[in-house]
Amino acid sequence: MTSQEPSVIGYVHSTESFGSVDGPGIRFVTFMQGCRLRCEFCHNPDTWKLTGGTPYTPQELFDQAVAYRSFWGQKGGVTVSGGEPLLQVDFLLAYFKLCKAAGIHTTIDTCGAPFTYDEPFFSKFEELMQYTDLLLFDIKHIDPKGHLALTGASNSSVLAMANYLSDHRIPVWIRHVLVPTRTDYDEYLHRLSDYIKTLKNVHKVEILPYHELGVYKYQALGIPYRLAGVHPPTEERVKNAQTILEVDRYQAYLED
Repeated sequence: MTSQEPSVIGYVHSTESFGSVDGPGIRFVTFMQGCRLRCEFCHNPDTWKLTGGTPYTPQELFDQAVAYRSFWGQKGGVTVSGGEPLLQVDFLLAYFKLCKAAGIHTTIDTCGAPFTYDEPFFSKFEELMQYTDLLLFDIKHIDPKGHLALTGASNSSVLAMANYLSDHRIPVWIRHVLVPTRTDYDEYLHRLSDYIKTLKNVHKVEILPYHELGVYKYQALGIPYRLAGVHPPTEERVKNAQTILEVDRYQAYLED
């Protein structure tokens, strides 16, 4: 970014200085404000509103992140999550340009829902991918009707983005939240496994067991919790999902 370029403003929900589950190594994680999906299992409903958050310039966020660089080691870096970070693609692009100029590993945690081949998004997205080392890609439900019921939106854009990333060999970790009575059915897991095997860029597959840690946020925000009475999957069901998705066959990206 040059001094002549006008700076874009990003709206940040929160940051985490020493993230260890949002990509390889220790990472500075930024949670962007705003998401259009309404996932029943979401534990951050406070990120849904498209307005609000703390305004940052890309330089301000970069300066905050790089202060922790000595803790990252060779594998760490920065991750941008949400909410849904691709809703603020201009800010993300400017921020990642600064990071890559400094040799910092960059990761996006996304569900892919904002993806479109329409302009102006697509050109910006293509450029963003030049500065992105890894995507943590959430496939929330492989079945179109199931995805609609679970999130309030179709999965067509999600799968379109997954296919684009595969075609361009952009590294991804596939993540799937295992939710009893929603996604924890062998039929859906086998279909998801078959789909993942068609992709050419998957370095890791992760099963994320549903949890109830965010229920208090719904109560505080006055939002009905649609999974009331649904409890986390058993260890047996988690292992079953890991077996069906063959998580061991994928070599973890940037891991020994």
